[in-house]
Amino acid sequence: MSKTALTLDLERTLYAYWEELGAVAVEEVTMPDDQGIVDTLVRQQDETGTTWRCFELKVTKADFHSSAALSFVGHYNYFVLPTKLYQQVTSEIPAGIGVMTYAPYTAALMAATLLPPAAPGQLTVARKPTRQALQVPEAALCDRFIASLNREVQKAKRAARGPRAFSDDELMRELRRRGSDYAVYDPAANLYDRFFGELSDTTVATLQEEVDALAAELALAKLKAAGA
Repeated sequence: MSKTALTLDLERTLYAYWEELGAVAVEEVTMPDDQGIVDTLVRQQDETGTTWRCFELKVTKADFHSSAALSFVGHYNYFVLPTKLYQQVTSEIPAGIGVMTYAPYTAALMAATLLPPAAPGQLTVARKPTRQALQVPEAALCDRFIASLNREVQKAKRAARGPRAFSDDELMRELRRRGSDYAVYDPAANLYDRFFGELSDTTVATLQEEVDALAAELALAKLKAAGA
């Protein structure tokens, strides 16, 4: 299922937050033994050792009450919630689970900044978590963390290589997905129309070049036949 714009904003802000603290984050890490999928897993290394933090990102009440497993298997575990949602569900958050609340930057603040911010908003620790023992072996956690990082690297490499890195079936699925938003009265906004327009222009130009070449050959042949 595709992520909402708000979920992506929370995710970007969470990445930026922990990156600034020198930690490494990766999304959607599958846990062993049917312990679910961690939305974002953060590995933090310092002189005391390695700390693992698990984050569940929720943007609506329905999302918060979802039947999906909460993979709180790290040393510290958190919900990441929009501030308004936190106010609505604060009494339902289990003891020991931390909360980081998200607030987007205002349009005025975004316009006033000299440098584009690293994230679309800011996070605040609204409730501190309680440290617990890891719920999965650290070796398994590390292996899955690395595997998820590798997945993201492969996605980035495929994106950098462009459409040629994708199969015909994958490209067709993407075209069908975009077709659901087809703008009948704005052809220039549609990938289909732009593609076929460019293809048509290229085809016409190529055929015109062939016609011109044939016409030149015909003129030369006529001159030779006339004894010129």
